[in-house]
Amino acid sequence: MSNQATPPVPDPPPDSPPERAAPEAIRAIPVRHPGRWLAAGGVAVLAAMFAHVLLTNEAFQWSFVFENLFTPPILRGVRTVVVITLLAMAIGITLGIVVAMMRLSANPLLSGAAWFYTWFFRAVPRIVLLVLFGNLGILWDRLEFGLPFDRQIGALFGIQDFQARIFGFDARTVLTGFVAGLLGLALSEAAYMAEIVRAGILSVDPGQSEAAAALGLSRPQTLRRVVLPQAMRAIIPPTGNELIALLKDTALLAYVPVTNELWFQTQAIGARTFRIFPMLVAACMWYLFLTSVLMVLQNFVERYFARGYGAARDRARVRLRSFTRGQGGA
Repeated sequence: MSNQATPPVPDPPPDSPPERAAPEAIRAIPVRHPGRWLAAGGVAVLAAMFAHVLLTNEAFQWSFVFENLFTPPILRGVRTVVVITLLAMAIGITLGIVVAMMRLSANPLLSGAAWFYTWFFRAVPRIVLLVLFGNLGILWDRLEFGLPFDRQIGALFGIQDFQARIFGFDARTVLTGFVAGLLGLALSEAAYMAEIVRAGILSVDPGQSEAAAALGLSRPQTLRRVVLPQAMRAIIPPTGNELIALLKDTALLAYVPVTNELWFQTQAIGARTFRIFPMLVAACMWYLFLTSVLMVLQNFVERYFARGYGAARDRARVRLRSFTRGQGGA
């Protein structure tokens, strides 16, 4: 065996820092929020007081409310409310898109006409507009469609009783309360939908339209396939709010009047039985139910049109973060 000396252990360099002890565990104390607890307590007290009034006050007459909540007149009123809301909203959305495109047109005549339309129907209150449409029969006994000033033109050429009219109808027969109320709500809603659609279209980057034009797409194709699908994320939330507001504004049809409307029927039952307040509660319950259904549908529609938007945004953030880290490492 060979005796070999053990090599000496090198001394640590004089610059090396001394060993530090392990840090102690942090004792995190949660932040106190006494204001939140006070606000929650106040809300709980108010909720308990409201529930106590609902359950103990005899003026509500819950038995009478539930006896009349599903009677045939009330159900007919609910059906009328739903039908008018859907028809008026469909007409309002269709006409609103047309007016919005006219407003964005470079033609000053089209743009001016669209501006005048939105100005008028947004300025006049809906109850005034509905009563006005309900009395349109005062202006015309009969509506005729054809060549204007036909009698003057016939007299100019020596033709007596010259008429160039295609068709006509009795205004008072056609403009019933239902039709007048539907037209009033639809035309008023179209003015608001025009501004919503215009704002949604303007929210899309103009480069999208320029890229579509470079690919050879026409303006209608660009609008239908590129602009509107991206604008729907900005259009859907206010459109849902407008639909809910339109549903509630159908109560104004009682002043046209539309006799088979929900608010009119609840008022009639309350006046006939001398129980006004319970029927007001019944009307509130139906409007709350219908509005809740629309809010649920709005939530699903918003999630449908927003699909992929948040995921794409998160993926872009991850790529940007990894890129910046790679640049910093390099």
